[in-house]
Amino acid sequence: MSLMAAEAAEAPQAVARFLACNARALRELGAGLRQAPPPVILTCARGSSDNAAGYFKYLCEIVTGVPCASVGASVVSVYGGKLRAEGALCLTISQSGQSPDIVALQEAARQAGAVTVALVNVEDSPVARNAGIRLALHAGAENSVAATKSFIVSCAAAAAIVAQWSGDAALLAAVERLPQSLDEAVRLAWPGFTGFARDAASLFVLGRGPAYPIAQETALKLKETCAIHAEACSVAEVMHGPWELMGQDFPVLIYAPGDAARANTAEAAARMRCTGAEVRVVGDDLPFAATGHPLLDPISMIATAYMEIERLAVALGRDPDRPRLLRKVTETL
Repeated sequence: MSLMAAEAAEAPQAVARFLACNARALRELGAGLRQAPPPVILTCARGSSDNAAGYFKYLCEIVTGVPCASVGASVVSVYGGKLRAEGALCLTISQSGQSPDIVALQEAARQAGAVTVALVNVEDSPVARNAGIRLALHAGAENSVAATKSFIVSCAAAAAIVAQWSGDAALLAAVERLPQSLDEAVRLAWPGFTGFARDAASLFVLGRGPAYPIAQETALKLKETCAIHAEACSVAEVMHGPWELMGQDFPVLIYAPGDAARANTAEAAARMRCTGAEVRVVGDDLPFAATGHPLLDPISMIATAYMEIERLAVALGRDPDRPRLLRKVTETL
């Protein structure tokens, strides 16, 4: 078994550790956000962590109504921009907590008056040390270049923050059940997925709402572990310019949890099939482990996707743990 597969399979235990170790801190953070809701939320992340931040954005805006946006780290680290963030919340997500641009953006947000919260796996890292509130991911060592369990724990942490902030009973219950849901997810298989993807020169990965950042993460993993050009789009956005690419030689993978976008997504999938494209829908053609809340189902979907992408990489003769040009820790300015 590759490190990627082994680490992805550890996600249920990693999420359980995160929730147990941070239970009090999550309750206190939720209470603080209810007492003094921020007018806006900034997120600070790159790569897979930025996809987790995107998941947090959709959850936060849907459940609380507070606008949330990713801030480009280069605004501070390269261009020397000065943030105006009085009263805002700045959420940093990082596996290593070391990239200089992420450290600089978090510090700029703090100096601008934002409350800084860090989700970080390396507890003695600069991001962890300099955050106002630190929530350690407790994902354990992650040695494969492809981030898997740390991404899943980051998404679970995002869901836990929003659940505690909103006090939504259904969301809180689904977060508590996530380790069990993920245990089912990592054991699932997507019949025919390897044959569907292995000969594709390019493919679409689509989602909407909280499933869109999961599509982005899936496309990233297909690129870095399988060297397949995968383009992530919103189900709505693909109907604009990218629609012209649709056809027999451009397979489409769609995430379709049972949330408010489900009907629109199903309609779009039917239109895509009419172009001759081979379309597979997670939540229809491909199974997923239900979490008990449609806004959390994308987390279980990516857990299954990681296992399938690892199998695809092996089928293509690639080492999923050691991409040709990538390193585990990427430090950018």
